[in-house]
Amino acid sequence: MPATLRIAVVYPDLLGTYGDGGNGLILARRAEWRGLAAELLQATSDAALPEADIYCLGGGEDGPQVRAARALIDDGTLTRRAASGAVVLAVCAGYQIVGHDFPGADGTSHPGVGLLGVTTAKGDGPRCVGEVTAEPTPEVLALLAPIALPTLTGFENHGGRTTLHEGVTALARVTHGVGNGDGDGDGDGDDGVGGTEGALCGRVVGTYLHGPVLARNPTLADRLLSWATETDVAPLADEAEHALRQERLAATGRRLRGRTRRKKTSR
Repeated sequence: MPATLRIAVVYPDLLGTYGDGGNGLILARRAEWRGLAAELLQATSDAALPEADIYCLGGGEDGPQVRAARALIDDGTLTRRAASGAVVLAVCAGYQIVGHDFPGADGTSHPGVGLLGVTTAKGDGPRCVGEVTAEPTPEVLALLAPIALPTLTGFENHGGRTTLHEGVTALARVTHGVGNGDGDGDGDGDDGVGGTEGALCGRVVGTYLHGPVLARNPTLADRLLSWATETDVAPLADEAEHALRQERLAATGRRLRGRTRRKKTSR
């Protein structure tokens, strides 16, 4: 276990559009509540990426996303630290960046950092915007044991369609929303059932879920902390966190039921 857990929010000046920097704060607080020393680093793009135990990448717009990818490739620290066992949580644009390639604003492909075997292309349909719920796959449940990951909840806002390569595990199976965009949904955020959400390989986790994702899914935060500290972290009293989860899940359920009623009425 590191004497002080170092958590870096990567390029908040470029990848800070959706408040995903909150994931770093959540990790630091959940470590401190357990008596673990934690240092939260805001690693802006005008300096070398610091040495850290956990790296958090967030969502951003097309131009800043391309600049962030180029800077990370040139810097090399993220690739080196991930190869040494550092934990990486990458959300939305960050998820695409840690893959093999992703599209710019005009659809031109740009190289990613290559930590995850995923490829993203520009979607043909409408932008994916709205609430997402997804059930962790059996493979992920086995990989994250003994921590039991429940239904994932979050908010997506992206135009990409992400394909997972062989050897990469989907984080979850979509029950509402779009996620990676490889399922049966039409991209409207309501009927993406059958598709996958996110990806996992080693200690690198990619997802389209904002929220921030770790505020809505504290169990996932604890799995990341367990990896970084090489220990099974003790449980916390998460009444407020679970209340937030239930409120979001219930709201999504109400929208689904309302959509179903409207479809039946229109027939």
